[in-house]
Amino acid sequence: MSAPEAPPTSRGRAALALVWDVGAPIGMYYLLHGLGLSTFLALLLSAVLPGLTSVYQVVRSRKLDGLSLFMVSVTVLSALASLISGSPRFLLAKDGYLTAFAGAWLLVTARAERPVVFMFARVLLEGRVGPHGESWDVLWERLPGFRRIWRVAAVIWGTATIADAVVRFAMAYTLPVNQVPALNGVQWGVLFVLLQVVTNVYYHRAGLYDPRSALYEPLARSQTQAAIASL
Repeated sequence: MSAPEAPPTSRGRAALALVWDVGAPIGMYYLLHGLGLSTFLALLLSAVLPGLTSVYQVVRSRKLDGLSLFMVSVTVLSALASLISGSPRFLLAKDGYLTAFAGAWLLVTARAERPVVFMFARVLLEGRVGPHGESWDVLWERLPGFRRIWRVAAVIWGTATIADAVVRFAMAYTLPVNQVPALNGVQWGVLFVLLQVVTNVYYHRAGLYDPRSALYEPLARSQTQAAIASL
């Protein structure tokens, strides 16, 4: 049975949520700072927006997933720690903590039953990648090469996001405070584009996008044998 393709509206909502989580805090910071709020207070208030998005998604879906819990936890903990320390630079480093934790999470799940990279990609690609739109559950169970692709991808994404975190920490504690929010936003775009290029080159070389590649040969053989046995 073929897996259903992810609806375009779902992909569109996911893209809009990502743009909001990255762009809205930056825009709100510069707006509040321009209205006369202190740097610390403007950073603190703008940092709440991604957490509010996650809370809204949890309330709307009535389901608390790991990603939403992670986003809310990082936002709340960084805000509380900033109130104690009173440091705007700690708030600026929040994106660094986020990517560091995310990178560690990605690396840990590389050896889990299903890497988190697999789960994110499945929403976008299942039904469009693989022969005959096979369910990714089938591909995962029957194809060792398919499992290896997502474990390698988790390592690529995890390593890159940890390196990204190091750069964010350096910017947060060395550059002029008012420059860092905009640079953090630019860096999200650079990280996303770089990872898309690197992982898609890897996916092509591994045969993920070619249903006739050697990656899918074990599945084709098993289907042929099943057809012969049914005669």
